[in-house]
Amino acid sequence: MTDKPSDDPQAAQRQAALDYHQYPRPGKLEIRATKPLANGRDLARAYSPGVADASTAIHQNPETARDYTARGNLVAVVTNGTAVLGLGNIGALASKPVMEGKAVLFKKFAEIDCFDIEVDESDPEKLAAIVCALEPTFGAINLEDIKAPDCFIVEKICRERMNIPVFHDDQHGTAIVVGAAALNAIMLTDRKWEEIKVVSTGGGAAGIACLNMLLTLGVRRENVFLCDLAGLVHEGRTEDMTEQKAAFAQPGGPRQLADVIEGADLFLGLSGPGVLKPEMVAKMAPKPILFALANPNPEIAYDLAKSTAPDAIIATGRSDHPNQVNNVLCFPFIFRGALDVGATEINEAMKVGCVEGIAALARATTSAEAAAAYAGEQLTFGPDYLIPKPFDPRLKGVVALAVAKAAMDSGVATRPIADMKAYKANLDASVFKSSMIMRPVFAAASQARRKIVFAEGEDERVLRAAQAMMEETTDIPILIGRPDVIETRIARAGLTLRSDRDVEIVNPESDPRYRDYWETYHALMARKGVAPDLSRAVMRTNTTAIGAIMVQRGEADSLICGTFGQFLWHLRYVTDVLGQGGLHAVGAMSLMILEDGPLFIADTHVHAQPTPAQIAETVIAAARHVRRFGVEPKVALCSSSQFGNLDSASGQTMRAAIASLDAMALDFQYEGEMNVDAALDPDLRARFLADCRMDGPANVLVFASTDAAGATRNILKMRAGGLEVGPILMGMGNKAHIVTPSITARGILNISALAGTPVQHYG
Repeated sequence: MTDKPSDDPQAAQRQAALDYHQYPRPGKLEIRATKPLANGRDLARAYSPGVADASTAIHQNPETARDYTARGNLVAVVTNGTAVLGLGNIGALASKPVMEGKAVLFKKFAEIDCFDIEVDESDPEKLAAIVCALEPTFGAINLEDIKAPDCFIVEKICRERMNIPVFHDDQHGTAIVVGAAALNAIMLTDRKWEEIKVVSTGGGAAGIACLNMLLTLGVRRENVFLCDLAGLVHEGRTEDMTEQKAAFAQPGGPRQLADVIEGADLFLGLSGPGVLKPEMVAKMAPKPILFALANPNPEIAYDLAKSTAPDAIIATGRSDHPNQVNNVLCFPFIFRGALDVGATEINEAMKVGCVEGIAALARATTSAEAAAAYAGEQLTFGPDYLIPKPFDPRLKGVVALAVAKAAMDSGVATRPIADMKAYKANLDASVFKSSMIMRPVFAAASQARRKIVFAEGEDERVLRAAQAMMEETTDIPILIGRPDVIETRIARAGLTLRSDRDVEIVNPESDPRYRDYWETYHALMARKGVAPDLSRAVMRTNTTAIGAIMVQRGEADSLICGTFGQFLWHLRYVTDVLGQGGLHAVGAMSLMILEDGPLFIADTHVHAQPTPAQIAETVIAAARHVRRFGVEPKVALCSSSQFGNLDSASGQTMRAAIASLDAMALDFQYEGEMNVDAALDPDLRARFLADCRMDGPANVLVFASTDAAGATRNILKMRAGGLEVGPILMGMGNKAHIVTPSITARGILNISALAGTPVQHYG
């Protein structure tokens, strides 16, 4: 890899791109086995003789190929490299990096496996025959970067001969995203489809498909004016004409773009740079809609278009301007929905479903994940935000669901989905890693309407979590903070929260309950050295203490704090106010969601060096909380000692804790003291202790110090890709939870669901 800096920024960018493709290993794809192949038994099942059983089953019933092979989730990206975006006819071999990139996007955004296939064949009929012969291998075909009009011929033949979806993304993917952007632009400018005038440049595959999509959405054919290098497509014209262009021929003689642009509502450009001049924009209707999609340089520069028509709604193909028309908003998810219902084709109804799903998502509140990925950008529905961003994780659930439903409604689904709500939940779960395991918690929380007070109510993550609470739960958020700051940040984040309807705001600077609060706090703390003046100061400045007092007074059911500051600092005020009636901080537990399942870690924050009694209490509390997630606890007490082989301090503590637990009649599995590897590997554990009372791997690890527990938690989060739910504060009767500054908005929502579960649900 080159490390030599370059004075030429473009050269440096080129080298960085080449390094990206070459290191640490060439290309962007690899193939991984999904089944074990560790011994002779595995080999006999994977290949001979076991593979014969799967082949026989498929021969008897071809539908079972989806059950016994990867075909049902496998897409081919096929090209001959004759029309690669921005590069032209570079041939099949040179197009391979582009096709590998497309395959990566399928996997990243929709969990679809993909093979890129570059075919050195320029004859469209022969290319179509090659593609058709691939049907036994794939569940769907994505045609890519094939020049017009050959692409029309290839797609038509493949669609007629094949019984799986065939989709030319350059045509239909672009058309779908353009349709979604146009739908919202029409809505924002208060226009009607049947009344608008459309002027388009570029009669290639994408341009024709976009125009056909606009017709499907309601534009009248007579209101469409298609121009190319030879001018307006008109009746009687013979120069550079195709069957597809001829469908949009206007009556009358030759005219140029400048002649037909006057009064146009929508300009659709899929041609080349500089085609649309400022004087042409000036002749368009008020609030013109300009889709200048040529890449990398649009038909008119964004800044020039804005200066010419400040009220224009503009979309381009570039990521450095608002409203990037990017096919990645569409193609992964339309294939996801089509594959999931076994669609035999991707029809117009499915495309329109995709359009409507994308457009509706832009009108919804922006997700916290998208906001984090595009920090600093204003992601609020309007002229500069017509369509979602590619990294909005909700696209998969919304768009794939719409496509699957359209496929079923239009009769092309061979495997209709009976429970669409469950299907949507599964789609979301594949994006939000915490979704599946949090289901029991959200279900329990939905049975009650609780008030959750957030100490850091001005934090954008808290505001986004409050928005999600309003949309996904029945709980009521209470925000502690300055109202003007909260309102400003709600508006900046594009949220729809309203303080007079959705949330309660407690202003520490002027809340009318201030006197009641400081007197309550002083009554609790008077014999702990807290004078009235200090009580007044605390209730003006310490939002954690204010929230705790609200819970103590019954004005809120649970407090969430800790988005900034140190855990033990918050814990001090929580326990001072709420540590009564037997409530005390037993420990903090974090759920780590890993690729192979959940793993709970305790105590990560509360007791630096817990006593045996505190360890035992942590084990019992952890088992109780783990069951809230629908998981049966298997608790390992972890130590440097392995079943008594070391007389270390941690070993002594854990042995004493085990003795205490053994004296109780507990209804869950636990074992110790042991190393972490023995806790997670039952075969290794059996070599040390044959009569182990815990079967299978542990799912709860309890450590003898917060250093060990916290380090394990952070390693799993930072190096193993673990997603944390927590910390969960145990022992406080669900009256308070203290998060950490690294928590996300989704993490706060998860904790709020835990806080929203009444105590009786988990004891």
